Amino acid sequence: MPLATLSTLTIVVAAATLAPLLSDRLARWVAIPSVVLEILLGILIGPQVFGWAREDEVIGFLADFGLAMLIFLAGYELKLGDVRGKPMRLATVGWLISLVLGLGFGALVHGFSYSSLIVGLALTTTALGTTLPMVRDAGLLGTPLGIRVLAIGALGEFGPILAVALLLNDQSPLRTILLLAVFGLAAARMLWVAAHRRSERISRLIRTTLGTSAQFAVRLCMVVVVLMLWIAGALGLDVLLGAFVAGLVVRLFLDAGAPEEAEVVEGKIEAIGFGLFIPLFFVVSGMRYDLAALLATPSAFALLPVFLVLFFVIRGLPILALHRRDLPKRPKWTLALLGSAALPMVVVITTIGTEVGAMPPSTASALVGAAMISVLVFPMLGLRLSRAAAVAKSDA
Repeated sequence: MPLATLSTLTIVVAAATLAPLLSDRLARWVAIPSVVLEILLGILIGPQVFGWAREDEVIGFLADFGLAMLIFLAGYELKLGDVRGKPMRLATVGWLISLVLGLGFGALVHGFSYSSLIVGLALTTTALGTTLPMVRDAGLLGTPLGIRVLAIGALGEFGPILAVALLLNDQSPLRTILLLAVFGLAAARMLWVAAHRRSERISRLIRTTLGTSAQFAVRLCMVVVVLMLWIAGALGLDVLLGAFVAGLVVRLFLDAGAPEEAEVVEGKIEAIGFGLFIPLFFVVSGMRYDLAALLATPSAFALLPVFLVLFFVIRGLPILALHRRDLPKRPKWTLALLGSAALPMVVVITTIGTEVGAMPPSTASALVGAAMISVLVFPMLGLRLSRAAAVAKSDA
């Protein structure tokens, strides 16, 4: 490996390690997610500020795999049995309303063009993989509110991924639909196999290697991830589609075995993702961030608060309306705020837009900047409301 790559990797990993330390230190004054700090540190160490770290092919691949792991873990957290019925139905309707609002806003500003698709789709995303650790740490994951967060977040990530595969590619719509059908059949087959109880031989091998260097269960899960990425890529679809489905497959596979095995394997997979690859993605995203283009364009800088408000209007308001009778007042606002936080898919969609020349780098930077602020502000406000509601309930 080239020395320059090792140097950058060392700095990136150090920045990823520093982020939670800073987050812990700052927690006494303000709760800043380590994800936001990872991006900010990436901006600082990248070519826009100090120039200590520069992306090359190896660093870029590791970061892109980190994004795939983030989407994989988002799919893994989605227990289909928990969200089926009303939570998923409301989440689906909410995302479709957001899609109409987002594309409508894009068409209003850019007309019916590729640029309007980019802006519109970016405004319909939800950062489930980013906010999920916060929801889990707050003890909300198994609650009615947490189930709705999962459903809304899943649609806010899977919906845009599917839309990107359909709308933002260079293939004909009919060919894309056929390829999606092929992928759907392959995914359905893997989900069916994963949901059925495994053989005793496989179960024994998983049990006996959980604490050894063989780690068969972890390797098997990673094979599923890479295989689904390859299938999606080979079909000309967005590989993140494969990552999300891989999460569903692994969840069903582990649920078919003993609960204690699933818990151990889950911890190891999360260690791989959140311990290395996912922080790499966020730090490198900061290195890629075009701060100069944003600062050099006053009109783009002025778009930051506009996009931030639009994230809530396009994602949050439909959630509020649809859950007006489904949840009490404060949890309802918590759900809307968590559903309005966006980041990973915004990075993906704006990158596509700038690469094809459909979006100026300054506008892309404004969108990503607003998404970073949304991840910082919306979950913090939402979880504070949730804690206040819990305190009020306990005092009643």
